[in-house]
Amino acid sequence: MKIILVILLTIFDSLPGLQIVQDSAMYVLLDEAVNGKRELVEIDGYRVQIYSSNRQQTAKSEALELETKLKDKLNQTLYVQYLPPFWKVRLGDFRNYEEAKEYKKLFVQQYPELMGDTYIVRDKILVMQ
Repeated sequence: MKIILVILLTIFDSLPGLQIVQDSAMYVLLDEAVNGKRELVEIDGYRVQIYSSNRQQTAKSEALELETKLKDKLNQTLYVQYLPPFWKVRLGDFRNYEEAKEYKKLFVQQYPELMGDTYIVRDKILVMQ
């Protein structure tokens, strides 16, 4: 897995115009995984989705604007993803539905204006082993 991670990071770094948007904590986790301190694994889990749009003119900028607004205010990792044709913003790496449900409840209390766009979704999540 370590070799695959290094190869993927090298390939992504060399692609012109590609911008990888991720929480800074991911760099620490990837470094620990690559250097053998801990292993980063992908498992089935849940995330709280707070934005999804396929409007070509605005979706990307809206997703990145939401990331900028929230990234230093949350205690969960924030993911901006492009899953054609949708731009999505998702929060957290929850192993079970109940954890995601509890976080969603707290999130919409703090950001009630996003309540209509906030859902719990199944996703592959990253955890350390």
